Amino acid sequence: MTAAPGTPAATPRRNLPLLGRPPVERADAARNRRRILAAAAELVATRGVAALSMDEVAQAAGVGVGTVYRRFGDRAGLAYAVIDDRERRFQAAFLSGPPPLGPGADAHARLRAFLHALAERTDEQVDLLLMAELDSPAARFEQSYDVYHRHLVLLIRGAAPEADAVYLADALLAPFAANLVAHQRRTRGMSVERIKAGLDALISGLARSG
Repeated sequence: MTAAPGTPAATPRRNLPLLGRPPVERADAARNRRRILAAAAELVATRGVAALSMDEVAQAAGVGVGTVYRRFGDRAGLAYAVIDDRERRFQAAFLSGPPPLGPGADAHARLRAFLHALAERTDEQVDLLLMAELDSPAARFEQSYDVYHRHLVLLIRGAAPEADAVYLADALLAPFAANLVAHQRRTRGMSVERIKAGLDALISGLARSG
């Protein structure tokens, strides 16, 4: 399949889920990795995926371009690494961070906080996530999706024990397809706050039944 304009050429798909600790690295290697990922994320945020360049990332990170190629292989590999880095932080926040996103709040509050945080997380990297879904449409339903689904099932069962939590978890995740979020934001002109308000409406029935 030909990649969409402005996206890196397709390469063998990298896994998106990032639960668990990153590989053990030397201190200097870990420092370079953080600098490279931060520089790549900033470049994508300010100029888009089409502007992602190994040379520019290396220059912004203050490392040699060979270091970037050795660590990430190619531009697509670097893009997936940026997704993975952000995903680790997001999962850590809802699994073990402070409430209401993390443990310690009631199920309704955590459900709302999770959906709001996922809306922000998806919007933040929508171009990179679009690239991942173009690379392999099945990727959306692997790894990170499974983590989100299991988390939502637990929250829905806490908020509404009689509900079909497995189905509703899929239904609540459906609005986060990257192509839909991009369409809402760019074609329909919806703000992230409007998307969050719509998500609140979706879970209001759960709140009443709970």
